[in-house]
Amino acid sequence: MNQNPDITPGGEKQFLRFSRLNRILHIIMIVSFMSLALTGMTLKFSYTGWAFVLSRVLGGFETAGYIHRIAAVFMIGLFVAHSVDLIRQVRKEFGSIKAMLLGPATMLPTKKDLVDLVGSVKWFLGVGPRPAYGRWTYWEKFDYFAVFWGIFVIGSTGMMLWFPEYFTILVPGWVINVATIIHSDEALLAVGFIFTIHFFNTHLRPEKFPMDMVIFTGRMGVEELKEDKPVEYEALVASGKLQNYLVDPYPPIVIRAVRLFAYSALLLGFVIVLWIIYAMLFAYR
Repeated sequence: MNQNPDITPGGEKQFLRFSRLNRILHIIMIVSFMSLALTGMTLKFSYTGWAFVLSRVLGGFETAGYIHRIAAVFMIGLFVAHSVDLIRQVRKEFGSIKAMLLGPATMLPTKKDLVDLVGSVKWFLGVGPRPAYGRWTYWEKFDYFAVFWGIFVIGSTGMMLWFPEYFTILVPGWVINVATIIHSDEALLAVGFIFTIHFFNTHLRPEKFPMDMVIFTGRMGVEELKEDKPVEYEALVASGKLQNYLVDPYPPIVIRAVRLFAYSALLLGFVIVLWIIYAMLFAYR
């Protein structure tokens, strides 16, 4: 296995896995989610010392609220942009919704995902081989649809808390109280999941440790693709389309800049988790 998958030996071509738009949207999501997590946890645990200090850094609790709402607007915006891009893909790449939903590159759960899940457990226990994953693994699909769930649940309750006077025209006042609880607890769950389970599945797995850069650069070595996504690799080779996805690697200076951003986000995520654990264990009200 290539020990540094970010830089292909000899400057060889790399496989383009994610488009520029995918990478831009993911970076916007990271920044907006980090902003939402920091400001949201600051407001949720406002009675703790670290939240008070952080609020001062952010300009006060009121300013933290403004940052929170701005970040929410960006999150909704990228959700809309991704939805529009899906429509574009249906028209230009897949040809039909059926082909996108039922084809080999579908993001919907399939029987193979269940087989891969069982196979992964056996592999973890040392009683079976590593499953031959395709374009999307079962955990990548779960992470993908978790964003849709979060946008719907956290986004809808957040809008109720942002504009309570309008929503109470349609619903009883007690619904706002329920929305407050759902928004707070679901956001806490989302933050905990992203900064632990998602981080591990994406970056801290032995074969990717300490950082999987593909979502930032969009590129991965061909040998890495062959080992990581053997079903996709074999399908591309069989169809003769592999060459269509080969591009030049980024220069080292770009990789270093991307690493700085990625490691900063990873570190900040772990710090937020530690803050949450401290607040839940020693200062929760």
